Formats: sequence, structure tokens, C-alpha cells
Amino acid sequence: MPDFLSNVTPLFVFLSIAAVGFVFLLISLVVGDLFDSFGFETGLDGGADGHALLDSRVISVFVTCFGGFGAIGIQAGLSITTSSLLGLAGGIVLGGLVSLFARFLYRQQSSSSVSTAQLVGRTAQVVVSIAPGSLGQVSCRIGEERVEKLARARDNREIKAGSTVRVEEVAGDSLIVSPETDAYTRSK
Repeated sequence: MPDFLSNVTPLFVFLSIAAVGFVFLLISLVVGDLFDSFGFETGLDGGADGHALLDSRVISVFVTCFGGFGAIGIQAGLSITTSSLLGLAGGIVLGGLVSLFARFLYRQQSSSSVSTAQLVGRTAQVVVSIAPGSLGQVSCRIGEERVEKLARARDNREIKAGSTVRVEEVAGDSLIVSPETDAYTRSK
């Protein structure tokens, strides 16, 4: 056995494990999930909530806690085996808490983006006149979000700016709209 290995204490080993885990934790907090960043597929996506079971932050917390609790056990006078079991238990508990908290935060996310399909059937206002057989632009509000899209009249008639229209369907990147009957008949 090399001379430098004979001087390695269990406390040094546990503290080294904790330090490695902490460095990976700091890196994953800056970069994000290391497995995703480097293209690793764990195959354990954790279910419908989208949070991975083997998230690098959770694993980093587990490794850090394993080393930290193991070092505490050694300092308290416990054997290496008992300190390792203490580290294992601490890592599982705190890693599990981090995982539960991350799942909670992931479920709280909401998307503010509105899909084009959500516009079908809604009322919109023409902001750029729709010429016969040509494109114009409409604006529609969904909740607090205003969406502006290119639009074409269903019957290929002119619809003037300021008119109210109903979104009938989605055609590629544009919408097919029809004038609201009351406003359309008054303008004729």
C-alpha cells in the first residue's frame, strides 16, 4: 500500500465525498440538470409531472449529505459501518426532500403561451384590413395575453380595420376568420 494512502482517515474520506457532492451541486445549480446538459438519458423520468427521478441536483444533495452525515458519525465516535449507514439515511431523507420540493415547484409552473388552436371560436379585432383574397392581421385577447396573428377572410371579402371577427379555423400560420354578423351587416 502506498504511503500516502495509509494516512487517509475515514473522516477525510467522508469529507471528500461531501466536497465532491457539493461541487457537483453548485455546478448543477448554475448549469441546470447535468444529465440533460450533457445529453444523458436516465430513462427514469419520474412520471407525469416531468421531474426526473435521477435529477443531478437530487443526486448531488444525496452524495453531499452522505459524506456530511458520515463525517458527523465518525466525529461522534461511531464505527465506519454505522457512520456509513447514518450517511445513507441522511442522504436518502434530504435527497428525498429536495426531490419532493422540486416536484412541487415543477407542478406550480404554468405556461403563458397561447396555442393557435385556442383561438378557434373566439372573437378578434381586425388591426390591419383584410383585402379580398389577401392577408390582414387580427388581435385577440385570451386571459391577460394579447395575441396578434395573420388572418384571411373565409369568404374572400374585405374586412376593414376595427371590425370584429370570429376565428373559424387555423390554416398554417394564419387564421381563417368570418365577420361578426351584426357588425358586418351594419358596415355594408
